[in-house]
Amino acid sequence: MMEKIESIEQFEDLLAKEEKFLFLKHSLTCPISHAAYQEYEKFSNENENVPAYYLAVQEARPLSNDIAEKFQIKHESPQVFLFSKGEPSWNASHWKITKKSLAEAVNENQ
Repeated sequence: MMEKIESIEQFEDLLAKEEKFLFLKHSLTCPISHAAYQEYEKFSNENENVPAYYLAVQEARPLSNDIAEKFQIKHESPQVFLFSKGEPSWNASHWKITKKSLAEAVNENQ
């Protein structure tokens, strides 16, 4: 199940408590982001053992910017990260966000 994160504080808590998790930056107005969100949601529903979180860029811009700055990864939307031990171990954007690519990333980064 996916959980929405809206603040830097919530995200910092995630980094501290979750060993590994997926995180999606989602734009509410972009059709490409909508397609990526659907792929992410399908993956999440079929893989409940992998914690999945997301933010809506229009509603959580400070958090979106903080992630880009903190991890030195240029902001894109849609954009997905696999975090492991508090650091991004994989990321993808736009059409590269598919149920298959998410499964491969999780399996390759065990």
